[in-house]
Amino acid sequence: MHRPWSNLRARVFPDHWSLLFGQIAFYSFIMIVLSGVVLTAYYEPSVDAVVYDGPYTPLRGVEMSRALDSTMAISFEVRGGLLMRQLHHWSTLIMMAAITLHLLRLFFTAGFRRPRRLNWLVVFGLLVVMLGAALTGTSLPDDMASGTSLAVLDGVLQATPLVGPEISALLFGGEFPGNVIAWFYPLHVIVLPLVLVILFAVGAVLALRQKPAQYAGPGRTESNVVGRSATVAAVKSVGLFCFVAGVSILMAATATINPVWLYGPADPANASAGVGPAWYLAFLDGALRLAPGWEFVLWGRTFSLAILLPVAACTLFLGLVAVYPFLEERVTRDRRDHHLLERPRKNPTRTGIGVAGITFYGTLWAAAGADTMAILFNLSVNALLHVFQVVLIVGPPIALFVTRRICIGLQERATEIALHGIETGQVLRLPDGGYVEQHRPVDAYRRRQLVPAAAKDTE
Repeated sequence: MHRPWSNLRARVFPDHWSLLFGQIAFYSFIMIVLSGVVLTAYYEPSVDAVVYDGPYTPLRGVEMSRALDSTMAISFEVRGGLLMRQLHHWSTLIMMAAITLHLLRLFFTAGFRRPRRLNWLVVFGLLVVMLGAALTGTSLPDDMASGTSLAVLDGVLQATPLVGPEISALLFGGEFPGNVIAWFYPLHVIVLPLVLVILFAVGAVLALRQKPAQYAGPGRTESNVVGRSATVAAVKSVGLFCFVAGVSILMAATATINPVWLYGPADPANASAGVGPAWYLAFLDGALRLAPGWEFVLWGRTFSLAILLPVAACTLFLGLVAVYPFLEERVTRDRRDHHLLERPRKNPTRTGIGVAGITFYGTLWAAAGADTMAILFNLSVNALLHVFQVVLIVGPPIALFVTRRICIGLQERATEIALHGIETGQVLRLPDGGYVEQHRPVDAYRRRQLVPAAAKDTE
């Protein structure tokens, strides 16, 4: 029976910097697990009230939960505890960024086409599970910032028709604030990490069973792989892990993040000011801010579009991202196996759709900081939100149109260079009195890189 790892030493791996995002995400996950194990040894997942008597003077004598008290102890009393907390947080941010960039790389280079559609779903699953892990993790300290986020979550659930109130009661164990840590702690520590491990394992098996995808170039075809040996790739991978670990530790040791001691204990009657959601969750908050405050009554129940529209829009957006490979295959009817990646300009429509999606997401993301922008630039918050609402509607189609035109222009320019060479700026006079500009021919590698079809025609 053939095993995907039986000929691993004989495999050849493509060598390109954009292919490293998946490895960075996995190595960041290792740092998250290692730091999380240390934190688990000292953290107490309890909302029982205690009076803080630790070394941080401004909060001494303040009543707080055991969860926050243990988090304060980790930060100020456990040797290396603050380093582990910040390493855990920074590694999470690096992993989220790496997964996002990896997903974008797969999209714009068509790395999701057959036979790699399942790989796309695995990467998308990593993104969604990491969102859940980040949400549950930021709620565990039980400080004012996390309490404010949970209050927003409870409000969204309560306003969601039919199942929202029941889900809120189940999540918080009754009325808010309840004991959400009892649910979030096992999810964050056991369930979600286990799901991430399974997804990473599935992704690794799929990668070993399939031929690696590579960028087009001389000597590269759908049936071969040009790159480095497994030994060289393994050595580079070890070096990349050391780099990721070093950068994560350096950031944790020098840059403060999530200073819970500045926020104090969570209080359902109060909300923290000046604290926004993490960048990877900001698009949800931005959707809530941009939704109109309209309501209507149906079947004796009040439905708020301020909640329905953001929930529906974000759910639809993520759903379209998940099924896009299948939609494109159905529209283009291209069911062939592809092992060569495409340059984004080669498919103007797909690239335009991707930029339109980024514009939609980016507008929601930016809207989450509308209040901060208004203060910094002395603007009206309402006027700024109206601008974002307009951009959210007209921005994606404009981005799609402009991107397509740019891609088509780049294609035409590449074809001209491949066929006629690069303009030198030197103008010669012909014997008949005319003038012509000299062009410097490009080599076969550059010609194939620009326009493979043109390269074949001229060879």
